[in-house]
Amino acid sequence: MPLRFLTAGESHGPVLTAILDGLPAGLPLPVEVINQDLARRQQGYGSGPRMKLERDEVAIVGGVMDGVTIGAPLALQVANLNHERWQGKRVAPFTTPRPGHVDLGAAVKYGYRDLRPGLERASARETAVRVAVGAVCRHFLAQFGITIGGYVRSLGEIETAVDDIPYAQRIANAATNDVGCPDPQAVEAMRQRVREIMLARDTLGGIIEVVVLGLPPGLGSHRQWDTRLEARLGTAVLSIQAMKGVEFGDAFANTRLPGTQVHDPILLDGEALVRPSNRAGGLEGGITTGQPLVVRAAMKPIATTLTPQQTVSLVEGKEVPTEYERSDFCPTPRGVVIVEAMIAFVLADALLEKLGGDSLAEMQPRFAALRQARLSDLAMDNTDHMWWP
Repeated sequence: MPLRFLTAGESHGPVLTAILDGLPAGLPLPVEVINQDLARRQQGYGSGPRMKLERDEVAIVGGVMDGVTIGAPLALQVANLNHERWQGKRVAPFTTPRPGHVDLGAAVKYGYRDLRPGLERASARETAVRVAVGAVCRHFLAQFGITIGGYVRSLGEIETAVDDIPYAQRIANAATNDVGCPDPQAVEAMRQRVREIMLARDTLGGIIEVVVLGLPPGLGSHRQWDTRLEARLGTAVLSIQAMKGVEFGDAFANTRLPGTQVHDPILLDGEALVRPSNRAGGLEGGITTGQPLVVRAAMKPIATTLTPQQTVSLVEGKEVPTEYERSDFCPTPRGVVIVEAMIAFVLADALLEKLGGDSLAEMQPRFAALRQARLSDLAMDNTDHMWWP
């Protein structure tokens, strides 16, 4: 069965909940595996005051017995510590929609008499349980030697120079600073740009790059539009709040080059089919090539700004400035682990689809036996065929 998950809960409600269905039995799952990613989501220069109020920790309330998954749906909960400030109290109406947020669209769609139901559910607070789900999927992938890591490729107009740095080193570098930057020369420039944005009472976006190492060739499919791995990954990444663009490898830069400078040559190293470049980002025709998977996500500056923007009071029927709701100035560094989480979910689903089986013990021998990009795995009969008699 396919791997799937749902989340429930509001930004200031009592808890956030996720149900992850389709995980195999036999996966050891200590809560620390999840909590370390939840902690990463709360760290990063430019975070707003709520990160000082929450101390996210997961409660596994179903699907695990004696510390090991049992093949049943996995139920995860993360408490909203900030809920106690709202519980039992009357809340002033919110009736001035913020440009760039869901406020107005949700009210039009659902007929809300107050904008809060839309913004409560649309809030990026929901990503706490997505990160919990992603941490489980990352842990599952790690059992097969597949690792996922990310970093901030650019922040506002501040670019990094990382093309000559190996992927593993980029990931390690990013973990050493609070802007998630893999380029030691750009760290302070990014911090300075965030400080300027904070003083300007504005917000800042950036580009997040996530790299997956150890993927086998052959995950995904070319058969249908919704089985192509680019489509599945793109949907997952663009479902994250404030993500407005996605590319694989050098997709946008490649549009400015002729085809002979874009596609990765296929060469022979012994009997292995290898590629000297990875401009495609590890995917061809919706299927993994076995090279590093490289995904970039464009995160817009978030919609809630201390500096008022122009809007309309839906009660008074006149133009007014926006009302400020607490938020980050630059959530891009915190967004890295969220993008990693959604990519981990899609790849875990693709691997389960490829391997089949109901337990980790069944899957590991199948993974070891997967066909690789080798001449011996590709037996061509070298004869004519009458495909459509």
